[in-house]
Amino acid sequence: MLMPGFATPEGTTRFEQRFAAQLPGHFRNVQGLRLSSIGLGTYLGEPTAEHDALYRDAVTRAFELGINVIDTAINYRHQRSERAIGEALASMIQGGRLKRDEIFLATKGGFLTFDADEPPDPAAYFQEKLIATEVIKPEEVAAGCHAMSPRYLEDQIETSRKNLGVETIDLYYVHNPETQLSEVPRQEFNRRLEAAFAVFETAVQVGKIRWYGTATWNAYRVSPESQEAIAIQDVLRMAEKAGGKNHHFRAIQLPFNLAMPEALLAKTQQFYGERVPALHATRARGLAVFASASLLQSQLTHGIPPDVQERFPGLQTDAQRAIQFVRSTPGITCALVGMSRREHVEENLGAAAVAPLTLEQYRQIFAASSAPPASASKG
Repeated sequence: MLMPGFATPEGTTRFEQRFAAQLPGHFRNVQGLRLSSIGLGTYLGEPTAEHDALYRDAVTRAFELGINVIDTAINYRHQRSERAIGEALASMIQGGRLKRDEIFLATKGGFLTFDADEPPDPAAYFQEKLIATEVIKPEEVAAGCHAMSPRYLEDQIETSRKNLGVETIDLYYVHNPETQLSEVPRQEFNRRLEAAFAVFETAVQVGKIRWYGTATWNAYRVSPESQEAIAIQDVLRMAEKAGGKNHHFRAIQLPFNLAMPEALLAKTQQFYGERVPALHATRARGLAVFASASLLQSQLTHGIPPDVQERFPGLQTDAQRAIQFVRSTPGITCALVGMSRREHVEENLGAAAVAPLTLEQYRQIFAASSAPPASASKG
């Protein structure tokens, strides 16, 4: 039986009250919910029972220390990440240590995935499981790995609900929709994305998800002239076509960190006739922004120059400093950090023991460097 409920203002406020004294400025208001400024990501790690156990422990520790945002995807570790999260959540709730309405669960669908283990013949596996069963048609697959057709997304939502053990997913993303643009003309892409949003609006109505959005890598960071570029204003128009003025497109996810600041600095989005950075457009439209790759897959856990380190008072490690940069950025809702071990959770959450940087302190980070990161000029 799937666990009823979803994140609520009352539940997330209850969770916040347990940690507010020791974690100043850690929780943010997100359309009525109180969400932690650091979220646990579940992308990294081998698809093994050993890593399943590590993730269960890490997720449990995150709940214990003040994280109530969990991010995953059905294809992460061949569905094992979703299942590990579901097991940790169920254990905490059954033990009376947590309630479902305190936790915000986000997952994604779009990439083709195996079930727990990689089969000896992946092509034959997908033919049997997806094509022969008419879950997807061959022409709906782009780049040999991605689909966002209505029936496929319906199937993926159902599978993710079972994996997570919950009736309702708080936030469901189309995963890297720009993958389709490698093979599909822009007009057809728009039609497919609008059809996906229609599926999500129906899923909201029947209580399977609460909100939806797009989780991207390049789409919102690259120049509008790029083949992979997606305009936020176009996405919102499609959501309105699918769900009316009161549609449930509420969030985006994109990479943002000290080495990839394009969302803040690169003017990639058209907004009322101007070119503006993505974070400008999302703030103006009231969208939540979840930053992926806050540590750039561990590359930012070391090597931050001393003059930049000094701009992060009270923090002990470069990982904490990198996380502090992301969660202090105006317009960023939550810094997502891949954490597959208990000790990673404990170290990284140390960033939340220090209040986020003030705007003046934040600006000084850029003054400390002789020049912005090279990637800041892209787009």
